[in-house]
Amino acid sequence: MGNDVRIGPGCVIEGEVILADRVELIANVYLRGPVTIGAGTVLYPGVCIGFSAQHLKVGRNDPTAGVIIGDNGTLRENATVHAATNQETPTRVGDSCYMMVNAHVGHDCVVGANVTLVNNSALGGHAQVADQVTLGGGAMVHQFTRVGRLAMVGGGARVVADAPPFSLVVERSYVSGVNLIGLRRAGIDRDDITRVRVASRMAFREPRTREEMLQVLDEQAPACSLVAEIATFIRGAKRPISVGHRRDAAAIED
Repeated sequence: MGNDVRIGPGCVIEGEVILADRVELIANVYLRGPVTIGAGTVLYPGVCIGFSAQHLKVGRNDPTAGVIIGDNGTLRENATVHAATNQETPTRVGDSCYMMVNAHVGHDCVVGANVTLVNNSALGGHAQVADQVTLGGGAMVHQFTRVGRLAMVGGGARVVADAPPFSLVVERSYVSGVNLIGLRRAGIDRDDITRVRVASRMAFREPRTREEMLQVLDEQAPACSLVAEIATFIRGAKRPISVGHRRDAAAIED
């Protein structure tokens, strides 16, 4: 336990738990180790961290690498983060993340820094969410799916295919455009935003194979590192890619 840690009434700390400096458990928080909570993070009533995966093949007391929560985070009422299903790599939530009421991070997920999970949003097991992503209220991310940096997932959206960086995703893995507000707030240069808009429109608004998407992006990548980042993301995809036309996104595999 670090310096200036505050533990309110009704909290339960079980197993190997590390609380860094200035961590605050307001009340009725349950931590089941192994769990590490980073400096300055605040946990509101009802938060549960470190319980076993919601998986029929995982026992309640199976060995686990547990959970690591970064520094300066905020986990609001009834937020949950489940433990990893392996003994080497913990479920991880990065620095300065904001999990609102009833937000859920499933087992073996990796969540970057400065991510916001709005009320009732949820990540299935093994999902990966990059830095500065926002999930709107009730948004759902399918297991093993990735969400790229600075993407915005609209309220109630279902992400069943990898969501490219800087995209605005609505409905069922439908890329309706670029996350303009997020890019502007992040201080991205106006010319680069324009290049991302053009490249995304060309790559995702028309039916294309993955090779064709990459060809479009690679042609424009030398002029913009953000476009190159989108191309790198597409190359690393093991699942389908979310697209911006009405063909079922889950069909875009090859």
